[in-house]
Amino acid sequence: MPSPSTAPAGSSSAPSTDAAAAAAMLTSVHPDVIRAHILTRLDGPALVAAASASAQLHSLSSDDCLWRDVCVAAWPSVGDPSVAGAIAGFPAGHRSFFSDSYPVLHHHKPRGRRSSPLPPPPAEYLISAVDVHYEGEAIFSKVHETETASGWFESSPFRVDLLDLKESVPTGIQKPAGTPDEAWLRHLEESLSLSWIVVDPARRRAANFSTRRPVSVQRHWLTGDVQARYVTVVAGGPPGSASEHVQCTATLTCGGKEGGKLHVREVSFQAEDMEGKSLTGRDSLVILGEAMEGGERRKAKRGSEGKERFEAYEERKRERRERKQRRERALDLVCITVGVAVFVAFWSFILFR
Repeated sequence: MPSPSTAPAGSSSAPSTDAAAAAAMLTSVHPDVIRAHILTRLDGPALVAAASASAQLHSLSSDDCLWRDVCVAAWPSVGDPSVAGAIAGFPAGHRSFFSDSYPVLHHHKPRGRRSSPLPPPPAEYLISAVDVHYEGEAIFSKVHETETASGWFESSPFRVDLLDLKESVPTGIQKPAGTPDEAWLRHLEESLSLSWIVVDPARRRAANFSTRRPVSVQRHWLTGDVQARYVTVVAGGPPGSASEHVQCTATLTCGGKEGGKLHVREVSFQAEDMEGKSLTGRDSLVILGEAMEGGERRKAKRGSEGKERFEAYEERKRERRERKQRRERALDLVCITVGVAVFVAFWSFILFR
């Protein structure tokens, strides 16, 4: 029997033969049957794979209605008229939107980024399409438009709040009786997912600025509410600056009485630099736009990948903070030494004059 790493003679052509046979079988099936009974059952990644299998499947998979159904199934908020209207302007409609929004937005600045000969038109507003799922079921969806053309937006800290202070949305999530708090928070970390897609109608681009799973789930120290944080780190300003990398944080806050069902009380989004300072609307608009245009997108290999990247980013922040503290201590020591020297020299001059 051959080892797993040793293939028998002629086996290298087996995959291509099987693919050719499958393609030949599909050509004998009526296109309407393929479209109505096969392609409609596929999710986004499977539809992408099918489109690359043959020219016929590629043509059939280009139907925007298929991609619209895929997008709405993944993100119910995409069915909102304002989001659908913005997606209509994308180069390939919902297929372009899916390719922008499904992969994980990676924080590294892509190499060899091309600069557009003409800058994109300024965005008059951004659309946030937000969906929260619990164990695969949608529990919260909302669309929010953020006006970006006013001077107030440009100079104020960038923050998007989907709910008013006294507003809450009931869910079916309930903590089982007798479950330890630590186990319950761990369960929520594994079961709660949030998608925060920012759409720029002017650029005709979009990006998902949320990790699939939260990087942390914990109790608020004062209110006892459950807070789940979803963090994506994107490239910001020049190397060495406080905004070299920017942390985009979506926060989901749920509360409720002990033994009762949870209510969504806060869903917010903001951008901060490496020193924890909130970015202004003007700076955020530039960084979000660059992430949509040239941000590197990768398919998540595992659910904890976003958390690992966030922890690595937190380590860089800690190292940066320690370097700053060492520089400040060294500067303080120099100032103290100079002050003592001046003091001694002054009194020496007074005493021995």
